[in-house]
Amino acid sequence: MRVFLVGPPGSGKSTVGKFVAAHLNAQFFDLDEVIEERAGADIPWIFDVEGESGFRDREEAVVSDFCAQENVVVATGGGVIIRDKNRATMKAHCTVVYLSATLDTLVARTAGKDKRPLLAGKDPRPILAQMLEVRGPLYEEVADVTVVSTGGSAKKLAAVIVDKLAQLAETRDD
Repeated sequence: MRVFLVGPPGSGKSTVGKFVAAHLNAQFFDLDEVIEERAGADIPWIFDVEGESGFRDREEAVVSDFCAQENVVVATGGGVIIRDKNRATMKAHCTVVYLSATLDTLVARTAGKDKRPLLAGKDPRPILAQMLEVRGPLYEEVADVTVVSTGGSAKKLAAVIVDKLAQLAETRDD
């Protein structure tokens, strides 16, 4: 089993993903943390030195690696779905859960956080609105399951996701 969580920045992928992994007795990985570990540098530095395209190259390699592993839950970065190859790889080899959230929720969760290079030091609302417009259809395209992550605890949301994954597995087995 390979479960990938996708969604915009602030949708709760990392927080919820840890609980999903615990429910499924799977290993949890945060894609951005793995990229940082492999690069020996943080994501803002990678963006500064290699640009977004260099970061996306690294991201693509890590997606391919994790799509070949078993028993993992992976929280992706918000832009993972930009590349056609990532979407195709995830769709072919993984179960993808799209965590959607309202713009207000995303703004509240990301405001003042400097670890996200595309949002750092800027008003997140217009940037996130643009991201939702462009990326929303891509998240939907790749998703096997969609769950709204606005409101409620991460633990409860994880339980909802696990239930939906079980239902999906039953329909696939039929």
